Amino acid sequence: MQVLPRLFFTLIVLCACCVLYFLLCPQLCVSPCWLSCQPREEKEGKLARGFGAAQFEGYISVPDGKPLAQVPCRQCAVVSSSGQMLGSRSGKEIDAKECVLRMNQAPTQGYEEDVGSRSTLRVVSHTSIPLLLRNQSYFFKQSCDTTYIIWGPPRLMSREKIGLVYRTLLKVKEMYPALRLYTLTEQMMAHCDELFQVETGKNRMKSGSFLSTGWFTMVLAMELCEQIFVFGMVSENYCKDKNQPPVPYHYFEKGRLDECRMYLAHERAARGGHRFITEKAVFSHWAKKRNIVFTHPSWSDG
Repeated sequence: MQVLPRLFFTLIVLCACCVLYFLLCPQLCVSPCWLSCQPREEKEGKLARGFGAAQFEGYISVPDGKPLAQVPCRQCAVVSSSGQMLGSRSGKEIDAKECVLRMNQAPTQGYEEDVGSRSTLRVVSHTSIPLLLRNQSYFFKQSCDTTYIIWGPPRLMSREKIGLVYRTLLKVKEMYPALRLYTLTEQMMAHCDELFQVETGKNRMKSGSFLSTGWFTMVLAMELCEQIFVFGMVSENYCKDKNQPPVPYHYFEKGRLDECRMYLAHERAARGGHRFITEKAVFSHWAKKRNIVFTHPSWSDG
């Protein structure tokens, strides 16, 4: 008969301990209260890591060839390198997005008010690798938390034959072992070509053109992000307006190349050009099917 009172007493003690735990742990940072006393942002981050990162098979690490593991992003900022960013004061809006995607060697330092300071991923053309190497301290030391995604033709990126660009990437990885460095697989490169043909009806190679870094960035963003905010990219019709003021091709290269002149020259080139305007028409089509917003300038304004 004495067992029941003892069991009841034990339950009362356990309940009291639970109440004290939840009341006192936020104030007492001792080991049993480890999770409760974490800062809110850190606690949420540790809980979020309980959900596995998605595997993106089209992007593999240098040198071990593991697929990119990245937690999908609710909102992404895709930041153009265009001179349209100058004076936009979009920096805070960009940095507020969960993930920020940048392109090639476009810097943030000195342009934070317009382009922000955060870089989650940076998509880089094989031709821009030497430009990153000129400023290794900025790109590979100060921006060590950025994931770099490198694209290029198979003959230069080949792992089996140690292509010229891949050889350079191996050296970079040796110099900066902690660097998150990835390349597109040959299958992903082929997929991007096929996507261009499906959307435009044109074979990229037969048309004598090259896909732009913007194309590869948008393809990645559509895999990674639920909602995409594109900053500083003009629409396909923008350069038809002769009254548009001249804008630098790159915001960090003032007074060198005019954006619309560059776009039109590439669009008309018989061989070796990027089809910037054609690509923007495709992006406009994607925006009708996906959650993509173009801003600074807004595409609703032409």
